[in-house]
Amino acid sequence: MKAEFTPIGIVRNSIKERKRFEAADVVSEIEVYPQYLEGLEGLDGFSHIVVVFWIHLIRDSERSVLKVHPRGDECIPLQGVFATRSPVRPNPIGITTARLVKRSGNILTVSGLDAIDGTPVLDIKPYIPEDLPSAEIKLPDWVKKSHK
Repeated sequence: MKAEFTPIGIVRNSIKERKRFEAADVVSEIEVYPQYLEGLEGLDGFSHIVVVFWIHLIRDSERSVLKVHPRGDECIPLQGVFATRSPVRPNPIGITTARLVKRSGNILTVSGLDAIDGTPVLDIKPYIPEDLPSAEIKLPDWVKKSHK
């Protein structure tokens, strides 16, 4: 089975090259293509949105990497890519919950999006916390340590 995606928009921000950056400090604009404008109706009633995007600068050779040091930190033992948020993965799809600062027509201004300038946006969904399971969240120790 082969999956094909048609981007619905593109990310515009100050991050021009592939490097580690603190997404919380970045304000981005998502330019939603005009043919999808109607799909944005009602989105500005939400404080946060989930952005699904294609990590377009991943090389084909990186798509076969299955273990990485999380956050590039070699002090953290190798983990399977599916246990990390690494952009290096078989299908380089990114998913981030970002704060929706404002909507102006087909332009969404967001903060906290960990995508670089020119990243194709595949989908946008509203963030609804009640949709998440209410059970206690479990995290491995390396995640707890790296997020302090």
